[in-house]
Amino acid sequence: MSLQSLFNALENTGWATAIREGSIQFPAIETVHVIAFATVVGAIAIVDLRLLGVLAHHRSVQRLTRELLPLTWGAFALAVATGSLLFASNAVRYAGNPAFQLKFVVLALAGANMAAFHVGAFRHVDAWDEAERPPRAARFAGAASLALWIGVVAAGRFIGFIDPTGP
Repeated sequence: MSLQSLFNALENTGWATAIREGSIQFPAIETVHVIAFATVVGAIAIVDLRLLGVLAHHRSVQRLTRELLPLTWGAFALAVATGSLLFASNAVRYAGNPAFQLKFVVLALAGANMAAFHVGAFRHVDAWDEAERPPRAARFAGAASLALWIGVVAAGRFIGFIDPTGP
């Protein structure tokens, strides 16, 4: 089964059709998706700004991440669930949308940056946890994270304005 066939089958399910053709389903799901995604980006931005030495100096990096991690992952799970529903409603069109594709490339890069941070600078967090200005590697990870998440948000905003099928 090709991806095209899979996307066609997905968007032709009863629930995907209901989301696409209903008067309230798509906007309601999209609203939850945007709120969940804003929560993810906001929580990550707080940690990133702490890593940059700009915000929350009174809290250690470990404490801040421990406090925000459950909220971040919960909101991320909700964003994935609602995003999947939105994708299913018009899978063929979204799959071919350059902004949609870019969103996922930048999202993967943000994930890779987070993984690199956790196997790199964060392994030695005990040495700099309370420092107002974390080490260069932590600051770089924070700056890269902020830039990448802004890219994810920007690409996501363009999805509705780029039609891969033409005018």
